[in-house]
Amino acid sequence: MVRVALGFVALLSIAADFKAIDPNVFPKDDPRAKALPKMLGADLRKRMREANLNESEAFAKVTSRQLWEGHRQQRIRNLRDSLGEFPTVPAKMRIVVTRKLKGEGYLIHNLVYESRPGFWVSANLYLPANRSDKMPGFLISHAHHTPKGHGELQDMGMTWARAGCAVLVPDHLGHGERRQHDFATEKDYPRPFRPSRQDYYFRYNTNLQLSAVGESLMGWMAWDLMRGVEVLLKQEGIDKSRIILLGAVAGGGDPAGVTAALDNRIACVVPFNFSGWQPESNAPPDPDRNFDWFGDGYWESTRGLRGGAAGGFAHFIITGSIAPRKLIYAHEFKWDPKIDPAWPRLQKIYGFYNAKQNLGFAHGAGSVKNSGPGNTHCTHIGATHRKMIYPYLKEWFGMAIPEEYSKRRKPEELLCWTDEARKELKPKKLHEALQALVKERQAKTPPNAAALKEQWKRLLGPIDLPAKGKLHQGKVEDVPGGKLARFAIEAEAGIVVPFILMTPTKTQDKTPVVVMVAQAGKARFLQDRSEAIAAFLDKGIAVCLVDVRGTGETRGGSSAERGSSRTSISQTEMILGRTVLGNQLRDLRTVIRWLQTRPAFTGCRVAVWGDSFAPVNPPNVKVAVPLDAPDLPAIAEPGGAILAGLASLFEPSVSVVYTNGGFKSRTILDSPDIYVPHEAVVPGVIAAGGYVMGRGAFRSEGNVDSRNRLVDAKTDPRAAAAWVIEKLGGKQ
Repeated sequence: MVRVALGFVALLSIAADFKAIDPNVFPKDDPRAKALPKMLGADLRKRMREANLNESEAFAKVTSRQLWEGHRQQRIRNLRDSLGEFPTVPAKMRIVVTRKLKGEGYLIHNLVYESRPGFWVSANLYLPANRSDKMPGFLISHAHHTPKGHGELQDMGMTWARAGCAVLVPDHLGHGERRQHDFATEKDYPRPFRPSRQDYYFRYNTNLQLSAVGESLMGWMAWDLMRGVEVLLKQEGIDKSRIILLGAVAGGGDPAGVTAALDNRIACVVPFNFSGWQPESNAPPDPDRNFDWFGDGYWESTRGLRGGAAGGFAHFIITGSIAPRKLIYAHEFKWDPKIDPAWPRLQKIYGFYNAKQNLGFAHGAGSVKNSGPGNTHCTHIGATHRKMIYPYLKEWFGMAIPEEYSKRRKPEELLCWTDEARKELKPKKLHEALQALVKERQAKTPPNAAALKEQWKRLLGPIDLPAKGKLHQGKVEDVPGGKLARFAIEAEAGIVVPFILMTPTKTQDKTPVVVMVAQAGKARFLQDRSEAIAAFLDKGIAVCLVDVRGTGETRGGSSAERGSSRTSISQTEMILGRTVLGNQLRDLRTVIRWLQTRPAFTGCRVAVWGDSFAPVNPPNVKVAVPLDAPDLPAIAEPGGAILAGLASLFEPSVSVVYTNGGFKSRTILDSPDIYVPHEAVVPGVIAAGGYVMGRGAFRSEGNVDSRNRLVDAKTDPRAAAAWVIEKLGGKQ
């Protein structure tokens, strides 16, 4: 007993020495050290500029209608593929009117329509009190500010209905009666938060759930709007040639533009703040290279579409693709055609059809940065903006300019769901609808490892290894049980991967090596896994601590919250057709391959240890909170565990995998509350069977669900190290 106790004390003494080691490859005063946290941002800006310039050059070569239509066809096909799998159009779509309201010269039908099996859209349909033949139809895509009952939306519905039109105003997925959270009023949470913004904020979680099964929020919004077109077309007396889609100023114009590109039944689209110029835009000196042609990497996914830059579907291409149908290029604030680089491109497209008369514009005044007089802020589409739209509708569709009408009803009157309707129709929440969808997708999961590998290549984006990268070697020092050397390798142009290699004093031919990776990086391994490192070195096993891009020494920010720089980086990678995890896997594989070029490690057995040092949420912590709550629950860090599993799939030398703190991806469909990083949700992960992988020996502990709560026992680093040693063939 005494011998064991003394041995344990000795091991703790060795471990303490590792904690004092400088984990950084570059000295703090080295310019390269200062550049590492900025590396990913610089790389993304460079690649986005290249994508902008490539698409600008490609569009400059489009000089005829024939060339344009070929250019458009491929890019709209790419757009369509990026959105997910649209279901089969139902032979008979169910529409249920739950209440009828009468007004002065108009009617309102509160209704729901089934856009997917068991998944319903709530909407208000404004109709003339006396219908006539050839009735125009309006479909309004509301802003992210408020759902369908807002006053501006009522004004438009009543005004155009009194003028003889049908007007459908549906709730977008996640908004109003389709919200996926429980924080509609200040009474719903005991601490300060913004109730009016929760529908908007929860778009982030909604998109993560959709992305996990290979879908997208934009795709589901567009599909709902397409089914809204059918609701209009089913109205008695509707004029099928006059279906007009309006997209409101903040987040409503995006799905309107995409929907019109995909649905030829729409005769005219007015997508505010979408196509190019934004309220925050300026005129860069080199717009071909520096303008936000593909949107930006913001957490709200509809502003920067997945695969946009990779697939060439710049926003102006999307709206320009409706030519020669009617387009009103619309802006909430002051707009100058002389400095907007998207405007001449749209004019060029319409010129191919000799249809520039079908291209109009509308705008307001002032700036988004100011709130005083003269600034035309609006919630959806204001009266100022509508005045510029009316003349086009008169010219194009023979619609008389209407008399504005506004006698707003209480939003409660416009609610569509009744107790009776819920009981009869049994509407599903999003996560419930996705659970059913997953059963279909998983039935298509490849049955063998080779096919699974190919599927993951598609999901992750480019992961092929580059040519041999430049290697930097830093200082070398003795450590307990071995020697420590510092390295950095260029995994691709501009991307440096720092790592530490600790070789045991007792070397052998084909020395086994444990490669350790985590979001927190090398420093946390030295601090919190010293005992495991000491055990490996003592048994003649080398240890390699790797900071793949965005982790440890290269981390630009620690937060993984919705508005963090990490989320922005992950979303931008998706615009560029890549994923953060795919890039990190490339870095990890690069280091593993380099290790095997070293004489002592040629042909060696490799173990990958993927870890997490993030705190988990205890079972009693309330995880259902507003997304701007001052006390948000902790966010998981499963990246290291995920990468370890992926490495075993792609690297034949990896025969042992240990993970701690992984993410049970299927649990993302259990509730709308999600506390995992944006980059942890690779699009289509659930359809691919989740992140559980590993050839040879595989041990997984400390896994969490999507709410960052433990679903497995906590890890014991000493027991884990003993297991890895055994599987690598070391002696106990």
